[in-house]
Amino acid sequence: MVTLREITKENYEECLSLRIADSQRNFVSSNERSLAQAWAYYDTAYPFAIYADHVMVGFMMLGYYEAEKYYTLWKFMIDQRYQNRGYGKVALRLGIAYLVNRFGVKEIYTAYYETNAVARNLYASIGFRETGEKNGSEVGMRLIIGDQ
Repeated sequence: MVTLREITKENYEECLSLRIADSQRNFVSSNERSLAQAWAYYDTAYPFAIYADHVMVGFMMLGYYEAEKYYTLWKFMIDQRYQNRGYGKVALRLGIAYLVNRFGVKEIYTAYYETNAVARNLYASIGFRETGEKNGSEVGMRLIIGDQ
């Protein structure tokens, strides 16, 4: 069973110990950096540990991007030991449900690096579609709630 749990003083060190594959290093921020951003943006960042039963398998941070006035999938990673087991897709759906239930969102934005086909395919499988916007090598995607 996959669940999202708050990052707390009891589990943050476990979150810091999560690792990605070397081939993903250019695509994913470190959890140290992500947790620092969550602290700095504490009123608009929503960090979660991803658990499979009682084992932390990943990290997700959702947020509200004030400059653009939209909600976003800001950070997302599954530890290299637990990839390709379906945890990511379930966790993304739980994150979407969190934003819908807590804030009533109608759309969610994210981005992926254009050379990261794994992320593009995962997000597309949930219903995200490319927006046509690019920021350097990042490609914007949007999920319209109800379309997935």
